[in-house]
Amino acid sequence: MSIRRLPPELINRIAAGEVVERPASALKELVENSLDADATHISVRLSAGGIEQVEVVDDGCGMAPEEMRLALERHATSKLPTDAIDRVTSFGFRGEALPSIASVSRLTLESRVSGEDGWRIAIDHGEPAGEGPAALPPGTRIRVEGLFDKVPARRKFLRSPRSEYAACLDSVKRLAMARSDVAFTLDHDDRRVLTLQPSEAPARVAELLAHELDRHGVGIDVTRDGLRLTGVISLPTFNRGVADQQYLFVNSRPVKDRLLAGAMRAAYRDLIARDRHPIAALFLDVPLDEVDVNVHPAKTEVRFRDPGAVRGLIVGGLRRALDEESQRSAAREQSAAPVMWTNSESYARDFTLERPAAASVREEQRSFTPIGFVPQGRAEPAVEAVPSYPLGVARGQVNATYIVAEAEDGLVIVDQHAAHERLVLERMRAAREGGAVPRQALLLPEVVELDEPDCDRLEGAADELAGFGLEIERFGPAAILVRAVPAALGKTDIQGLLADLAGEIAELGGALSLRDKLDHVAATIACHGSVRAGRVLSVAEMNALLREMEVTPRSGQCNHGRPTWVKLAHGDLERLFGRK
Repeated sequence: MSIRRLPPELINRIAAGEVVERPASALKELVENSLDADATHISVRLSAGGIEQVEVVDDGCGMAPEEMRLALERHATSKLPTDAIDRVTSFGFRGEALPSIASVSRLTLESRVSGEDGWRIAIDHGEPAGEGPAALPPGTRIRVEGLFDKVPARRKFLRSPRSEYAACLDSVKRLAMARSDVAFTLDHDDRRVLTLQPSEAPARVAELLAHELDRHGVGIDVTRDGLRLTGVISLPTFNRGVADQQYLFVNSRPVKDRLLAGAMRAAYRDLIARDRHPIAALFLDVPLDEVDVNVHPAKTEVRFRDPGAVRGLIVGGLRRALDEESQRSAAREQSAAPVMWTNSESYARDFTLERPAAASVREEQRSFTPIGFVPQGRAEPAVEAVPSYPLGVARGQVNATYIVAEAEDGLVIVDQHAAHERLVLERMRAAREGGAVPRQALLLPEVVELDEPDCDRLEGAADELAGFGLEIERFGPAAILVRAVPAALGKTDIQGLLADLAGEIAELGGALSLRDKLDHVAATIACHGSVRAGRVLSVAEMNALLREMEVTPRSGQCNHGRPTWVKLAHGDLERLFGRK
């Protein structure tokens, strides 16, 4: 087969395949052009999720007619004034977006420079469809209609309008977070979806992701070796089931990078359950010569010159911020559920009809005697003044699982197992860093039988486990001999502990650093050594647990990310009983 030169229309469609995958791709390119044109307000209108129409209107600098014609040619751009392709500060610069979009849709470009007349150019799937004067305020208006109408092979791969709309909304949110100084509006099928006024970055992020972030978020601002990381992340106890609200911006450019996902997991290790994900919007400022933005045609990926330094900055910065806010927990502000009151008139009427005479009531009271049941109470005697401890003083225990404490500003309920699990882990960490984890030698070494692969894993990690006070050695092909256990464990199920550790080591694999692996192992050991639900505690033991929680880092959540305590404020209690 001989080599031939492709026709221009086919070249444009191939280029469109690289840049325009779906309506959200076209929308992203158009909004980025508006931002690069110094717009202060951008209005987006969608029809059928962008499949039928995408319109972007801005108040930017606008274009003269000759510039509009040039913008519709391939590889024409105003965003690369010099040949320094590695020092680009704009969102895009290839000059392919407009001609690529125009080759697979009906595109109408209208623009006006301040002080001059407006002009309109129409393109129908790559073919000129007329041009002439246009009436519009200074700025640019671009309308894209019938995307992929004449490319059925691409059209059939578009998803439902609802799915395409979700992708468009995500694109607008990312760009709105990247430029919080710009106002945005978004309409979908004649319904106003977003109205964003210029604001500070943390406020814009909270408005777009979760309004509770202003109460359950942690601010980030750290600088190291010429790199700066700012943004906001959620408390470990304020999380989601999917990682769909984690955003990374490099030099104000929204990117999707696996580096962020790995760094987030490392920063939240032992603070959050593995099937839960934090909310985050992180802004990374990097010298232009330290990052390559010309990796992907759509500019959604970047390549760092020193990815290790970037990962270290993200992990270290996030971890330090979380440690500083370790006493905070999103679970603290649990509001009381409203009481479902019965209509007072009907209730009074029914009670009047059904209640017995007063004499009968007194007779029933005299004749009632408890049989085989004597109420037992272990609550601490109430005192006139409650000491000003953050978690209050213990009043009792519910279901041998939850500690009930009275604080100055409300009622505190503590999950004793979750709380003690965190305390044991932090003790083990402190002891490990001090170089001496207390251990308890077994009078008779215990032999634990496991699968041979599990024994291999445990044998390979024997040195690390010894650092936590767990002394083991191989005892045949399918058995492990345990000689000592961490003193913090006390009496524990050694068989279950080793089985869990073997599974943990298998899951960790070789991708994590030694420190990360040790933290995971410590969390598993701590879980086995903590006070279990169902154990009856004395009031003194409960108060000792509360006091230790108040001075222990990260005590607001257990090693799996669950809250260790919640608080009902006095106002919540009053609402529960209808006093408010």
